[in-house]
Amino acid sequence: MTKQYAQIIVDVPTMQTDQPYTYAVPENMIDSLLLGMRVTVPFGRRNVMGFVVGLIASTDLPEEQVRPIQQILDLTPVLNTELLNLSDYLASETFAFRITILQTMLPNVFKANYERTLRIIDEVDDDVRDRLFKGLDEIAFKTGDFTEPDMATLLKLRRQHKIDVEVAVHDKAKIKTQLAYQFSDDVEFLEDELRGLRSSAKKQETLLQFILSHLAETWVKKDLQDVIDISDAVLNQAATKKWLMKTKVELLRDPFHAEVKQTALLELNAQQQEAYERISGTFDAQRFQPFLLEGITGSGKTEVYLQVAQHVFEQGKTVLFLVPEIALTPQMVRRVKGRFGAQTAVLHSGLSDGERYDEWRRIERGDVKIVVGARSAVFAPLTNIGLIIVDEEHETTYKQSDNPRYDARNIALWRGQYYQIPVILGSATPSLESRARAQRGVYELLTLTQRAGGAKLPSVNVIDMKETLSRGPETNFSEELRIKLADRLAKDEQSVLMLNRRGFSSFVMCRDCGYVPCDPNCNLAMTLHMDTHTLKCHYCGHEEKIPTICAQCGSKRIRYYGTGTEKVEAELQELFPDARVIRMDQDTTRKKGSMDKMLQKFGNHEADILLGTQMIAKGLDFPDVTLVGVLNADTSLGLPDFHASERTFQLLTQVSGRAGRAKKPGEVLVQTFNPQHYAITYAQNHDYEGFYRQEMAVRHAGNYAPYYYTVQIQASHSDENQAAIQMLKVARWLRLHAKKDVIILGPSPKPIAKMRKRYYFQIILKFKKRNEMDTLLQELQNRAQKAKGDLQLSIDRDPVSFM
Repeated sequence: MTKQYAQIIVDVPTMQTDQPYTYAVPENMIDSLLLGMRVTVPFGRRNVMGFVVGLIASTDLPEEQVRPIQQILDLTPVLNTELLNLSDYLASETFAFRITILQTMLPNVFKANYERTLRIIDEVDDDVRDRLFKGLDEIAFKTGDFTEPDMATLLKLRRQHKIDVEVAVHDKAKIKTQLAYQFSDDVEFLEDELRGLRSSAKKQETLLQFILSHLAETWVKKDLQDVIDISDAVLNQAATKKWLMKTKVELLRDPFHAEVKQTALLELNAQQQEAYERISGTFDAQRFQPFLLEGITGSGKTEVYLQVAQHVFEQGKTVLFLVPEIALTPQMVRRVKGRFGAQTAVLHSGLSDGERYDEWRRIERGDVKIVVGARSAVFAPLTNIGLIIVDEEHETTYKQSDNPRYDARNIALWRGQYYQIPVILGSATPSLESRARAQRGVYELLTLTQRAGGAKLPSVNVIDMKETLSRGPETNFSEELRIKLADRLAKDEQSVLMLNRRGFSSFVMCRDCGYVPCDPNCNLAMTLHMDTHTLKCHYCGHEEKIPTICAQCGSKRIRYYGTGTEKVEAELQELFPDARVIRMDQDTTRKKGSMDKMLQKFGNHEADILLGTQMIAKGLDFPDVTLVGVLNADTSLGLPDFHASERTFQLLTQVSGRAGRAKKPGEVLVQTFNPQHYAITYAQNHDYEGFYRQEMAVRHAGNYAPYYYTVQIQASHSDENQAAIQMLKVARWLRLHAKKDVIILGPSPKPIAKMRKRYYFQIILKFKKRNEMDTLLQELQNRAQKAKGDLQLSIDRDPVSFM
């Protein structure tokens, strides 16, 4: 008797169960069970769901300890071998449980209560139809209703494509259906009916003739009425007379409803052509190579992506296309669908569970070849991948902020290596880490330095707000910006205004000289705590009183800094009562699809000014925008994070890129209290290389990435003292066990120290070799799992924010 055992990751996310368990495969499942399927197994006294991650012929465990699998939950695997391997890598990379990773890879419907339906789609034996399907074409599928031999029969029929299984989720992802008619196949009966018709029944005659020429076919009502002009009443009569039978057919939800016009390839300039040839040549050679495509805003990076994708697509391979956030997805989908039409699927967290499940199924079934989506689309169940594109690779939204804390860029590179294909990382302002890798030759650097179509980069003027405020009352608008806005309104051109509001942290700044108090140890802006009236550094814990006099110029005008979009909108309406303003922030874009509608409205010139937060800085392409105003460039400089200068430079460069993208020249005004700061002066000159050199020197001096790897350990507790005590113990334990050259900062309260009635503390580790702390951190994670009480501890590798 052949024996088989399955290695199963069970749906119990704890340290003790974070490993594959061995179960016996019952004899009648041996040919049916495949890697990546979900099963139910006995675990302790209960039954749980699990994923099959391995199949083995023997085990060293005593026979009486090995319990059998109870049921198979899927007729085809929900995860392929590649994604199973990826889950293993990610579990160690993100210090997360493997079950958590496996579930992250799948749409929500796989985690919900769901009901499955079996449907006959081809000829089956009478015994199967009568005994298993009770004479019906479709039945509810509950594995417990079938004996093991019957399950084996069903699995065999599924492999032969004679039956199909569909999942409907309670109160969630119902399979959407539409009314259809199945025509009779009884020729004799239909011809008798035709002969018996009254001569005046012309519409019924038309329908009967159509049925006779399409025997046994199923037609969607809408399609049928498009082909032959008949009313609902005639169709209802036909159903009563048994000429046809009403039925329902699946309607896959299209999350991207807009009609998209087919677009032609654009002519590439010399630099674009060079990039295209390098990347497609690597694809042809079937080797893994990450490319950093560094192209100024408007240089036509997207056209390079699309033409390489076309080349890959023509060789029968699939393409994965990542964008940094949902907001940009509709625009990119339009560009991609314009080239690849119905071959495009869309995946992002803004879809309903039903839409997401439908898109996932289209990908998994191989109906589509191109997937466009935000972070989670990196897990798309594509096979045969030929190209992966990560647009705006510097964006922090590629990193998941809660468990499992994966970075979509790293997964894109892992999948690229798995398939031995090119991976394009594109940006006008690459992250320092990526640029440093290109410098070392790990990535191949490709540069685009000219705007496509002969457009010019906009001129950037920096306005010193210290002078504006010294001249009159407090305002968000300098005189220069007011004049320029009035000029654009008079010319019927459009303006974009960005209010820089990254993070929630408050900081203190002198309104006369722009000085921001920094911590003497880390040289980072300190965070304002109104409860204790202190400024704190959240890296090393340094604390001092809120100053009343500026240490740099002696002014008493040193105070809290920050403003909101509503306040700015009100001032804007006061200054320009006739201007049509669209305000885009978290409040106005909460509703699904609202952001895309606003952008389309702006694109149709139904508004003069687009006012928004960072979400409007990237990827937008409007030919009539000739003025961009940044109202407060300093906010991101004042954040307690070593990325602050880099983020400011990136944001200013990106938002500047929204101006002058067509024939009309563009202009950018940046309002700041720190006009001399290098992040602002380099952005003013569109000088990424200069910024890169200076910022790398700053990072080197401060022992920050990319010279050091960083890990953030965060703990929270409902009792502030307990959180502090436990983190002091963690710090002591780390100092005892880590190598001497590992830098350990903290513990200190996080910049946002209390959230949802929990107190947060953090420790920052800095070290030279990427994985040197892994074993120690894994042990720390395991110890924290065993800790009694309310302590929650998380470990974040390469954090993108310290807020």
